[in-house]
Amino acid sequence: MHIPDNYLSPKTCAVFAATVIPIIGYSAKKIKYEVKNKKETIPLMAIASSLSFLLMMFNIPLPGGTTAHAVGGCLLAVLIGPYEACIAITICLILQALLFGDGGILSLGVNIFNMAFVMPFSGYYIYSFLKKIFNKKGEIIGVAVGSYLSINIAAFLVAIELGIQPLIAKDQFNNPLYNPYPLSITIPAMVGAHIIIGIVESIFTVSVYKIVNKTSFNMENNKKESFMYNPNIKIRRFYKIIGVLILLCPIGLIASGTAWGEWDVAGLAESLKSYNMTQSIPKGIESGISFSALFADYKILNIQDSIGYVLCAVTAIIIFVLLYRVIFRERKVKL
Repeated sequence: MHIPDNYLSPKTCAVFAATVIPIIGYSAKKIKYEVKNKKETIPLMAIASSLSFLLMMFNIPLPGGTTAHAVGGCLLAVLIGPYEACIAITICLILQALLFGDGGILSLGVNIFNMAFVMPFSGYYIYSFLKKIFNKKGEIIGVAVGSYLSINIAAFLVAIELGIQPLIAKDQFNNPLYNPYPLSITIPAMVGAHIIIGIVESIFTVSVYKIVNKTSFNMENNKKESFMYNPNIKIRRFYKIIGVLILLCPIGLIASGTAWGEWDVAGLAESLKSYNMTQSIPKGIESGISFSALFADYKILNIQDSIGYVLCAVTAIIIFVLLYRVIFRERKVKL
Protein backbone atom coordinates (compact mmCIF):
# COMPACT_ATOMS: atom_id res chain seq x y z
CA MET A 1 0.00 0.00 0.00
CA HIS A 2 3.07 2.24 0.08
CA ILE A 3 2.90 4.10 -3.22
CA PRO A 4 6.44 4.69 -4.52
CA ASP A 5 7.65 7.87 -6.17
CA ASN A 6 6.92 8.44 -9.86
CA TYR A 7 3.71 6.38 -9.93
CA LEU A 8 1.62 9.48 -9.26
CA SER A 9 1.82 12.82 -11.02
CA PRO A 10 3.45 15.71 -9.11
CA LYS A 11 0.08 17.49 -9.09
CA THR A 12 -1.58 14.52 -7.42
CA CYS A 13 1.18 14.39 -4.81
CA ALA A 14 0.91 18.14 -4.19
CA VAL A 15 -2.86 17.96 -3.65
CA PHE A 16 -2.54 15.21 -1.07
CA ALA A 17 0.39 16.90 0.67
CA ALA A 18 -1.71 20.05 1.00
CA THR A 19 -4.58 17.93 2.34
CA VAL A 20 -2.68 16.05 5.04
CA ILE A 21 -0.79 19.03 6.49
CA PRO A 22 -3.90 20.49 8.22
CA ILE A 23 -5.01 16.97 9.21
CA ILE A 24 -1.71 16.34 10.96
CA GLY A 25 -1.77 19.80 12.53
CA TYR A 26 -5.30 19.35 13.87
CA SER A 27 -4.49 15.88 15.20
CA ALA A 28 -1.42 17.27 17.00
CA LYS A 29 -3.56 19.95 18.66
CA LYS A 30 -6.16 17.40 19.71
CA ILE A 31 -3.59 15.31 21.58
CA LYS A 32 -2.03 18.31 23.31
CA TYR A 33 -4.13 17.80 26.44
CA GLU A 34 -3.35 14.08 26.58
CA VAL A 35 0.39 14.65 26.33
CA LYS A 36 0.40 17.34 29.01
CA ASN A 37 -1.81 15.58 31.51
CA LYS A 38 -1.30 11.85 31.02
CA LYS A 39 2.28 10.69 31.45
CA GLU A 40 1.55 7.39 29.67
CA THR A 41 0.71 9.17 26.39
CA ILE A 42 4.34 9.60 25.28
CA PRO A 43 5.40 5.94 25.67
CA LEU A 44 2.08 4.84 24.14
CA MET A 45 2.71 7.01 21.07
CA ALA A 46 6.19 5.49 20.64
CA ILE A 47 4.72 2.03 21.13
CA ALA A 48 2.00 2.76 18.55
CA SER A 49 4.53 3.82 15.89
CA SER A 50 6.65 0.77 16.70
CA LEU A 51 3.70 -1.59 16.50
CA SER A 52 2.56 -0.26 13.14
CA PHE A 53 6.13 -0.37 11.80
CA LEU A 54 6.57 -4.00 12.86
CA LEU A 55 3.21 -5.04 11.43
CA MET A 56 4.18 -3.63 8.05
CA MET A 57 7.35 -5.73 8.07
CA PHE A 58 5.29 -8.93 7.93
CA ASN A 59 4.82 -9.30 4.18
CA ILE A 60 2.25 -11.95 3.33
CA PRO A 61 2.44 -13.84 0.00
CA LEU A 62 -0.62 -13.61 -2.22
CA PRO A 63 -1.79 -15.40 -5.37
CA GLY A 64 -0.01 -14.04 -8.42
CA GLY A 65 3.35 -13.62 -6.71
CA THR A 66 2.61 -10.33 -4.98
CA THR A 67 2.58 -9.49 -1.27
CA ALA A 68 0.73 -7.22 1.14
CA HIS A 69 0.78 -6.43 4.85
CA ALA A 70 -1.37 -5.31 7.75
CA VAL A 71 -1.10 -1.74 9.08
CA GLY A 72 -2.83 -1.64 12.46
CA GLY A 73 -4.69 1.61 11.86
CA CYS A 74 -7.97 0.58 13.48
CA LEU A 75 -6.19 -1.22 16.33
CA LEU A 76 -4.22 1.87 17.34
CA ALA A 77 -7.23 4.16 16.95
CA VAL A 78 -9.31 1.99 19.27
CA LEU A 79 -6.58 1.52 21.88
CA ILE A 80 -5.05 5.00 22.07
CA GLY A 81 -7.44 7.23 20.06
CA PRO A 82 -7.76 8.12 16.35
CA TYR A 83 -5.82 11.39 16.58
CA GLU A 84 -2.98 9.72 18.44
CA ALA A 85 -3.01 6.89 15.88
CA CYS A 86 -2.88 9.42 13.05
CA ILE A 87 0.28 11.05 14.42
CA ALA A 88 1.87 7.70 15.34
CA ILE A 89 1.38 6.18 11.88
CA THR A 90 2.42 9.43 10.17
CA ILE A 91 5.76 9.38 12.00
CA CYS A 92 6.12 5.68 11.15
CA LEU A 93 5.54 6.36 7.43
CA ILE A 94 8.00 9.26 7.40
CA LEU A 95 10.71 7.07 8.93
CA GLN A 96 9.95 4.23 6.52
CA ALA A 97 10.30 6.53 3.51
CA LEU A 98 13.42 8.39 4.65
CA LEU A 99 15.46 5.61 6.24
CA PHE A 100 14.20 2.40 4.63
CA GLY A 101 12.96 3.51 1.22
CA ASP A 102 9.52 2.06 1.87
CA GLY A 103 7.13 4.41 0.09
CA GLY A 104 8.04 7.49 -1.90
CA ILE A 105 9.18 10.92 -0.76
CA LEU A 106 6.90 12.90 -3.10
CA SER A 107 4.07 10.43 -2.50
CA LEU A 108 4.44 10.61 1.28
CA GLY A 109 1.36 12.82 1.59
CA VAL A 110 -0.75 10.27 -0.30
CA ASN A 111 0.50 7.41 1.86
CA ILE A 112 -0.18 9.40 5.03
CA PHE A 113 -3.70 10.17 3.81
CA ASN A 114 -4.47 6.52 3.10
CA MET A 115 -2.81 4.79 6.05
CA ALA A 116 -2.55 7.43 8.80
CA PHE A 117 -5.85 9.23 8.22
CA VAL A 118 -8.37 7.05 6.39
CA MET A 119 -7.56 3.78 8.14
CA PRO A 120 -7.56 4.95 11.79
CA PHE A 121 -10.59 7.21 11.51
CA SER A 122 -12.76 4.94 9.36
CA GLY A 123 -11.88 1.96 11.55
CA TYR A 124 -12.55 3.89 14.74
CA TYR A 125 -15.96 5.19 13.68
CA ILE A 126 -17.05 1.79 12.38
CA TYR A 127 -15.97 0.32 15.71
CA SER A 128 -17.84 3.02 17.67
CA PHE A 129 -21.01 2.57 15.62
CA LEU A 130 -21.10 -1.21 16.04
CA LYS A 131 -20.24 -0.95 19.72
CA LYS A 132 -23.33 1.21 20.28
CA ILE A 133 -25.56 -1.19 18.37
CA PHE A 134 -24.38 -4.44 19.95
CA ASN A 135 -23.43 -3.11 23.41
CA LYS A 136 -20.82 -5.36 25.12
CA LYS A 137 -20.49 -7.81 22.24
CA GLY A 138 -20.14 -4.85 19.95
CA GLU A 139 -16.58 -4.20 21.11
CA ILE A 140 -15.16 -7.31 19.49
CA ILE A 141 -17.52 -7.10 16.52
CA GLY A 142 -16.58 -3.47 16.04
CA VAL A 143 -12.86 -4.15 16.27
CA ALA A 144 -13.08 -7.05 13.81
CA VAL A 145 -15.28 -5.30 11.26
CA GLY A 146 -13.62 -1.91 11.68
CA SER A 147 -10.13 -3.30 11.06
CA TYR A 148 -11.30 -5.37 8.09
CA LEU A 149 -13.22 -2.59 6.37
CA SER A 150 -10.71 0.18 7.10
CA ILE A 151 -7.81 -1.53 5.33
CA ASN A 152 -10.08 -2.32 2.38
CA ILE A 153 -11.32 1.27 2.20
CA ALA A 154 -7.71 2.47 2.14
CA ALA A 155 -6.81 -0.12 -0.52
CA PHE A 156 -9.73 1.02 -2.66
CA LEU A 157 -8.52 4.62 -2.43
CA VAL A 158 -5.01 3.55 -3.46
CA ALA A 159 -6.56 1.79 -6.46
CA ILE A 160 -8.41 5.00 -7.43
CA GLU A 161 -5.31 7.17 -6.95
CA LEU A 162 -3.24 4.89 -9.16
CA GLY A 163 -5.98 4.11 -11.66
CA ILE A 164 -6.82 7.72 -12.53
CA GLN A 165 -3.23 8.50 -13.52
CA PRO A 166 -3.61 7.28 -17.14
CA LEU A 167 -6.60 9.64 -17.41
CA ILE A 168 -5.04 12.79 -15.96
CA ALA A 169 -1.35 12.52 -16.87
CA LYS A 170 -0.55 11.72 -20.53
CA ASP A 171 2.02 12.75 -23.09
CA GLN A 172 1.16 14.18 -26.53
CA PHE A 173 0.59 10.66 -27.83
CA ASN A 174 -1.89 9.81 -25.02
CA ASN A 175 0.60 7.48 -23.35
CA PRO A 176 0.51 7.42 -19.53
CA LEU A 177 3.32 9.38 -17.90
CA TYR A 178 3.06 7.65 -14.55
CA ASN A 179 1.17 4.56 -13.40
CA PRO A 180 0.13 2.83 -16.63
CA TYR A 181 -2.65 0.65 -15.24
CA PRO A 182 -6.27 1.85 -15.60
CA LEU A 183 -8.99 1.55 -12.97
CA SER A 184 -10.16 -1.71 -14.53
CA ILE A 185 -6.87 -3.26 -13.37
CA THR A 186 -5.96 -1.30 -10.23
CA ILE A 187 -9.29 -1.83 -8.45
CA PRO A 188 -9.44 -5.64 -8.77
CA ALA A 189 -5.70 -5.92 -7.99
CA MET A 190 -5.69 -3.76 -4.86
CA VAL A 191 -9.10 -4.67 -3.48
CA GLY A 192 -8.67 -8.36 -4.30
CA ALA A 193 -5.39 -8.51 -2.39
CA HIS A 194 -6.71 -6.66 0.65
CA ILE A 195 -9.90 -8.69 0.89
CA ILE A 196 -7.47 -11.46 1.91
CA ILE A 197 -5.12 -9.27 3.95
CA GLY A 198 -8.12 -7.75 5.71
CA ILE A 199 -8.71 -11.12 7.35
CA VAL A 200 -5.15 -11.12 8.72
CA GLU A 201 -5.53 -7.52 9.86
CA SER A 202 -8.81 -8.35 11.59
CA ILE A 203 -7.48 -11.46 13.35
CA PHE A 204 -4.39 -9.65 14.59
CA THR A 205 -6.41 -6.61 15.71
CA VAL A 206 -8.89 -8.68 17.69
CA SER A 207 -6.08 -10.76 19.25
CA VAL A 208 -4.05 -7.75 20.39
CA TYR A 209 -7.18 -5.94 21.55
CA LYS A 210 -8.10 -8.88 23.75
CA ILE A 211 -4.57 -9.21 25.15
CA VAL A 212 -4.25 -5.52 26.00
CA ASN A 213 -7.81 -5.25 27.29
CA LYS A 214 -7.69 -8.39 29.40
CA THR A 215 -8.41 -7.77 33.06
CA SER A 216 -5.82 -8.80 35.61
CA PHE A 217 -5.94 -9.33 39.34
CA ASN A 218 -4.34 -6.62 41.48
CA MET A 219 -3.01 -8.26 44.63
CA GLU A 220 -2.66 -4.96 46.48
CA ASN A 221 -6.21 -3.77 45.90
CA ASN A 222 -7.67 -7.27 45.80
CA LYS A 223 -9.65 -6.53 42.63
CA LYS A 224 -9.62 -6.97 38.89
CA GLU A 225 -8.42 -4.10 36.77
CA SER A 226 -7.63 -3.34 33.14
CA PHE A 227 -5.56 -0.67 31.45
CA MET A 228 -8.55 1.66 31.75
CA TYR A 229 -7.73 1.87 35.46
CA ASN A 230 -4.00 1.21 35.29
CA PRO A 231 -2.31 2.42 32.07
CA ASN A 232 0.92 0.69 33.12
CA ILE A 233 -0.76 -2.64 32.45
CA LYS A 234 -1.44 -1.53 28.90
CA ILE A 235 2.15 -0.40 28.36
CA ARG A 236 3.64 -3.61 29.77
CA ARG A 237 1.47 -5.73 27.53
CA PHE A 238 2.38 -3.67 24.50
CA TYR A 239 6.08 -4.15 25.30
CA LYS A 240 5.61 -7.92 25.34
CA ILE A 241 3.77 -7.86 22.00
CA ILE A 242 6.49 -5.71 20.42
CA GLY A 243 9.21 -8.04 21.76
CA VAL A 244 7.52 -11.04 20.18
CA LEU A 245 7.06 -9.21 16.87
CA ILE A 246 10.73 -8.21 16.76
CA LEU A 247 11.80 -11.84 17.18
CA LEU A 248 9.33 -13.02 14.55
CA CYS A 249 9.78 -10.24 11.98
CA PRO A 250 12.25 -12.21 9.76
CA ILE A 251 9.21 -14.28 8.79
CA GLY A 252 8.33 -11.29 6.62
CA LEU A 253 11.28 -12.16 4.38
CA ILE A 254 9.66 -15.45 3.34
CA ALA A 255 7.32 -13.57 1.00
CA SER A 256 9.71 -12.70 -1.80
CA GLY A 257 7.27 -10.99 -4.16
CA THR A 258 6.72 -7.26 -4.42
CA ALA A 259 3.48 -5.64 -3.32
CA TRP A 260 1.23 -4.71 -6.23
CA GLY A 261 2.03 -1.23 -7.52
CA GLU A 262 5.34 -0.95 -5.64
CA TRP A 263 7.68 -2.22 -8.37
CA ASP A 264 10.96 -0.71 -9.46
CA VAL A 265 11.43 -0.14 -13.21
CA ALA A 266 12.50 -3.74 -13.86
CA GLY A 267 9.63 -5.08 -11.80
CA LEU A 268 7.13 -2.89 -13.63
CA ALA A 269 8.42 -4.18 -16.99
CA GLU A 270 7.78 -7.76 -15.80
CA SER A 271 4.36 -6.79 -14.53
CA LEU A 272 3.40 -5.23 -17.86
CA LYS A 273 4.33 -8.47 -19.58
CA SER A 274 2.16 -10.46 -17.20
CA TYR A 275 -0.80 -8.28 -18.16
CA ASN A 276 0.10 -8.64 -21.87
CA MET A 277 0.61 -4.89 -22.13
CA THR A 278 3.12 -4.02 -24.82
CA GLN A 279 3.64 -0.38 -23.93
CA SER A 280 7.02 0.85 -22.73
CA ILE A 281 7.81 2.10 -19.24
CA PRO A 282 6.10 5.51 -18.74
CA LYS A 283 8.52 8.42 -19.00
CA GLY A 284 7.60 9.76 -15.56
CA ILE A 285 8.58 6.47 -13.94
CA GLU A 286 11.68 5.87 -16.03
CA SER A 287 13.17 9.34 -15.56
CA GLY A 288 11.53 10.43 -12.30
CA ILE A 289 13.18 11.23 -8.99
CA SER A 290 15.40 8.64 -7.35
CA PHE A 291 16.01 8.58 -3.59
CA SER A 292 18.51 6.18 -2.06
CA ALA A 293 17.58 5.37 1.53
CA LEU A 294 20.33 4.32 3.94
CA PHE A 295 18.73 0.95 4.70
CA ALA A 296 16.73 0.47 1.51
CA ASP A 297 14.50 -2.63 1.54
CA TYR A 298 15.39 -3.11 5.22
CA LYS A 299 18.87 -4.33 4.39
CA ILE A 300 22.15 -3.48 6.08
CA LEU A 301 25.35 -3.77 4.09
CA ASN A 302 27.38 -6.96 4.69
CA ILE A 303 24.86 -8.32 7.20
CA GLN A 304 22.69 -11.37 6.64
CA ASP A 305 19.18 -10.39 5.56
CA SER A 306 17.36 -11.93 8.53
CA ILE A 307 19.71 -10.32 11.05
CA GLY A 308 19.59 -7.02 9.17
CA TYR A 309 15.79 -7.17 9.22
CA VAL A 310 15.76 -7.51 13.00
CA LEU A 311 18.35 -4.73 13.38
CA CYS A 312 16.23 -2.43 11.19
CA ALA A 313 13.24 -3.14 13.42
CA VAL A 314 15.22 -2.42 16.59
CA THR A 315 16.74 0.73 15.04
CA ALA A 316 13.29 2.05 14.13
CA ILE A 317 11.95 1.45 17.64
CA ILE A 318 14.91 3.23 19.25
CA ILE A 319 14.37 6.18 16.91
CA PHE A 320 10.66 6.32 17.80
CA VAL A 321 11.41 6.34 21.53
CA LEU A 322 14.04 9.07 21.21
CA LEU A 323 11.97 11.11 18.77
CA TYR A 324 8.90 11.22 20.98
CA ARG A 325 11.00 12.19 23.98
CA VAL A 326 12.48 15.08 22.03
CA ILE A 327 9.16 16.23 20.57
CA PHE A 328 7.29 15.94 23.87
CA ARG A 329 10.19 16.71 26.20
CA GLU A 330 9.02 17.01 29.79
CA ARG A 331 5.47 16.89 28.39
CA LYS A 332 5.70 20.59 27.55
CA VAL A 333 4.40 20.68 24.05
CA LYS A 334 4.15 23.76 21.89
CA LEU A 335 1.49 22.97 19.33
